[in-house]
Amino acid sequence: MASTKFLMLTIVAIFLPAIAMATDYIVGDDSGWTINFDYQTWAKDKVFRIGDKLVFQYPQGYHNVFKVNGTAFKNCDIPPADEALNSGNDTIVLKTPGRKWYICGVSDHCSAYSQKLAITVQYSYGPAPAPAPSSPWAPTPESWAPTPESWSPAAPSVPATLTQPWAPAPQPWSPTPSPPAPTAPWPPAPSPYPWI
Repeated sequence: MASTKFLMLTIVAIFLPAIAMATDYIVGDDSGWTINFDYQTWAKDKVFRIGDKLVFQYPQGYHNVFKVNGTAFKNCDIPPADEALNSGNDTIVLKTPGRKWYICGVSDHCSAYSQKLAITVQYSYGPAPAPAPSSPWAPTPESWAPTPESWSPAAPSVPATLTQPWAPAPQPWSPTPSPPAPTAPWPPAPSPYPWI
C-alpha cells in the first residue's frame, strides 16, 4: 500500500512540472488568426514544446484552421472541408515534436493573404534525447550497412590477411588417429558376497 502511494507521488512529481510549464499561445497575439499578418515573424522568437497549446481566435465564419503537411502549406492546398477547425476559438495541443503547419482554408486567405503558420515543436525539456547506444553484439542495419556513397566494389570489405595478435596461427589440418580402446584400466573389485 505504501509503495503504491510512493509510486503515485513520484509520477505526479515527475509530470507536474511539465504540465505546469505548458504555455498557451494565442496565435497572432492581439491580432488573432487573420489575413495580412506575418505569422512567421510572430513565431520566430517563441519556443514551442510538447504540451503547449496553440489557440486560434477569429470571428466564427470568417476563417478556419487546417493542420496540413509541408507541401500543402507551401502550395496552400486546402484539405477537405470536414477536416477544418471552425469554432472561432480553436485550441490545438502540441503532442509530438517536429514541424507543424497550419493554414486558413477560406477563399484565398492562405495564398493571397499569407494566413498560415509553421512552427517547430521541441521536447518538453530541451532538445530531443540522444538515441540509445546500440550493443556491440547486435549492430543495427544502419551501423554496418554501406551507404551508396561509401560503397565501392573495388575496395575489399575485409583485409586480405586477417591477423589478430591473440589468435594462434592456423595450422595445416591433419587427421589424428583415435586413441586405442582401454583394455582394463582398473582391477575388478572384490565381490562383497564371497559365497557367490
